[in-house]
Amino acid sequence: MRTVRPSRDGTAVAPVLVLTQITSLQVGSAVAKGAYDHVSPTALAGMRLTFSAMIMWVLVRPRLRQITARQWRAVISLGIVFAAMNMAYFQAISHLQIGVAATLELLGPLMLSIVLSHRLEHLAAALLALTGVLLLTTSGASLSPLGILLGVLAALCRAGYVVLNQQVGRLFPDWSGLAVALAVGACILAPVAAVTDAGAIAEHPAVLETGLGVALLSSLIPYSLDMAVLRRIDTRAFGVLLALSPAVGAGVGFAVLHEHLAVRQACAIALVVLASAWSVSRSPHTAPIPSPAPTSADDDQPIKDTEHQAQA
Repeated sequence: MRTVRPSRDGTAVAPVLVLTQITSLQVGSAVAKGAYDHVSPTALAGMRLTFSAMIMWVLVRPRLRQITARQWRAVISLGIVFAAMNMAYFQAISHLQIGVAATLELLGPLMLSIVLSHRLEHLAAALLALTGVLLLTTSGASLSPLGILLGVLAALCRAGYVVLNQQVGRLFPDWSGLAVALAVGACILAPVAAVTDAGAIAEHPAVLETGLGVALLSSLIPYSLDMAVLRRIDTRAFGVLLALSPAVGAGVGFAVLHEHLAVRQACAIALVVLASAWSVSRSPHTAPIPSPAPTSADDDQPIKDTEHQAQA
């Protein structure tokens, strides 16, 4: 199997892309939570995926006839995870503070990083970040059991998202896979949102603008950046870099929602930032990224533009 090795610059830019992704996602979550007085989390999750799918489809214009059976399996799986992850997380932040919900969701990628660790320093960085994440959740106040359950569900979906997003990014030479996966997720979640909250949307049509903004900030920009990052670094390094999420979420919560940090939370943020910086410094400058494997005889014909596979 032919491999493509990213350059030093490609690996070095990954933390910047991850930080941009995290910031966009957390700001979008704050905007969404601010609209919960007028519309339900389910409706906002549905609008988030639907608007994202529509925009991405117009920009990319994927050619469905050129998608192979193997690619279809990957994008459908990712689309299902998109729907479940959006629903779980948006419901979680209705019961928990954004910083706490982001922390719980982060447990999925962090556990994935620990499982995939093959070197002692990688394992130590992931465990240090996990310690910080767990410390951040213990703010001293009682947490909603339902919110915690939803946060754990979002964490499981987030771990599956990391794996599947990387797979889709490697199977498609462009952004067609992401566009189709978003459309699959929207087809699953939009009908549920329409049935449960159509009246509220009709009563407050301005929430459609909010839904569009949330789609851009929380889905389209972060998911696109994730796919770009996962073409440069492995899932282990990506999972540890995501440990910055609670810190950014806490900052956004303070700036937008006036949520104050306790000393314990500040210490926890310092731990996850330290773990992320350590992970980046100990990561190799190059990591092999396999190109899409040839399809079997049972699959459809592979896409014609494989020779133009995006190189990080």
